[in-house]
Order: sequence, then structure tokens, then C-alpha cells
Amino acid sequence: MEATSKRSIHLCHENGDWMSQLPENLWDVPLHYLSLPGSHDTMTYCLDKNSDISVNESKLLQVIDKCMPCIIHPIIMKWSITQVLNVSKQLDAGIRYLDFRIAHKPNDSSVNLYFVHMVYTTAVVEDILLEILKWLQAHPQEVVILACRNFVGLTKELHHHLISCIKKIFHSKLCPKDVVPTLRNMWTYGYQVIISYEDVTEVMKHRELWPAIPYWWGNKTATQDLIQYLECMKKNGRPDCFFVAGINLTEDLEYILAHPFGSLKKMALSSLPYLKLWIKQQYPGPKRECINIIAGDFIGNDDFVKDVIELNKKITPPLHYHGNETELKGVS
Repeated sequence: MEATSKRSIHLCHENGDWMSQLPENLWDVPLHYLSLPGSHDTMTYCLDKNSDISVNESKLLQVIDKCMPCIIHPIIMKWSITQVLNVSKQLDAGIRYLDFRIAHKPNDSSVNLYFVHMVYTTAVVEDILLEILKWLQAHPQEVVILACRNFVGLTKELHHHLISCIKKIFHSKLCPKDVVPTLRNMWTYGYQVIISYEDVTEVMKHRELWPAIPYWWGNKTATQDLIQYLECMKKNGRPDCFFVAGINLTEDLEYILAHPFGSLKKMALSSLPYLKLWIKQQYPGPKRECINIIAGDFIGNDDFVKDVIELNKKITPPLHYHGNETELKGVS
């Protein structure tokens, strides 16, 4: 445990400013052609053990939990937690894509919004956005992508409240969606935040909101099946802009009940050696089989973040950049 803690501290110290340390020949490469580390279900480190099951989970799970809370709830918690580092430490570790599943609790008369993964978090969304702002102020050349997703229980009024909070907190740091998001452009205009928003209607209303970023979700419990799925997706061709390859294994209710003494952490850590090999074989860039964001669980373990960042060394100029069009030469 102590060794893991020391390793995480070293990792955080090493990668807190990795974007500002990239070589100049990558400053004009759009971020969607770089390799960016992300955290899957970013906020599960602060799940509320006293929380009800989320309303978007199966009715069967909600009923079972009501009938046998002392037995079922601890099992659910073990299979819900995907991260142990708080959001600032994840950013320190080098994570630049944050996966925010946002929800409003049923029967809550306030406008407080929480994060959710099977159960709700103790943290309120607005507080976490302020924490990210504080981190960005201390790291003025780093850029983060916040993927706001799911929106369980959000009304039009709550969407308006959330977007108002985002604009108020990040203000001039928000990168509009009509800007080519290269590091040079971001630094020139002081942009540090890209907001991906999973609601088409709201995206059309606000130039600060980017369309939802596709997430390649394998929905697999076996590592080899997940890798096979990702390779199949690569053959179909990468999207034109940002996208996420999720290297997270996924369990369902049947799997959880069949493994009451297991946990998502045990499952994830056992898969790391195989996923590490897959990551090292990837290439960032615009070509059909290139990757962009790679998101994982328990990002402070192993060398996940470092391995994803180091993929950017495979981008070898010359680089020809013309307005909104970027062509990379030498990307294998």
C-alpha cells in the first residue's frame, strides 16, 4: 500500500504540466489528433455509501437493494468505484479528459447536481468545477476536456442552471467550438477548457458547448474481448474530431451477483498488463486506425497515464497546417 502511494505521488509530480512540455512541433496539431489520457467515471472516488440506487439503474437492482441493503449495498459499492484519486490528483497525474455523469436526485427540491455511477456522489457538481478552476489557474498552459453526460433527472431549468455555472466559473477559459483546438491557439487566447455536452439542443444554443464526444464502450468483462472490440472499431475508422477509446471492463447485475467477493478494482487491475501492451501499440493522428483519448479505470495504477502521453512521440513532422485543415506527415 505504501509503495502504491509513493508511486502515485511520483506520477502526479511527473505529469502535472505535460502539455506545456510537449515539443514545439506539436503545438499546431489539433488536440483530437494527439494522444490524451482520460479517466472513466471520473467522480466515483466520492460515491455516497448512504445513497439510494440511481433511478436509471434496473428496477430489479433497486428492489434487491431495498430488501437486503446490508448485503447488497456494500457489493454495489465495490462494483461502482472506478477511481480512487480525487479530481485534482487525477489532473496532477496527467489526466486531461474527465468523464462526468451528472444527475439530479429525485424528490430533491434544490438545484444541486451530483455525479452518479449506480449511486450518487457526496460531491456537488459546482464544487468540483470550482476545484478544477483552481487547478487550471495553477497550470495555465494545461487544457482539460470535461465530458458532461447522462443528465439523469435534469429538466430544461436544471440544464440552464448547469450551463450558467459552467460559463460563470470558467468564463474566458472556455474554448468555443468554432476554434481549431491546437495548443498554440489555446495558449494564445487563454482557453483551457473544452466542454463536451451530451444534449444536442443545448449544444446548438451555446457556442461554448462542443458536441458529445463518442465513447467506444466495449461493455465486456474479458480483456481479450475488449481489445477485439477496440480493434474492430479502429478498422471502421476514427471520427473526425475528439473520441474516446475506453479500456474499462464492464460488469452487469448478473456478473456482480455471481462475484459477490470480487470488485471492479480487482477486475481492472488484473487486466492492466494486457491493456498496457495494447496501449503501447497505438498511434495518435488523423489516419483511419489512429487513437485520440484513451480512458481507463484506477488511473493512478501502473504506467497508464505515462504510456498514453508517450504515444505523442510517434507523431513525427513535417507538419503542414492551413487554417482549419491539418495534415500530419510521418504519422505511422
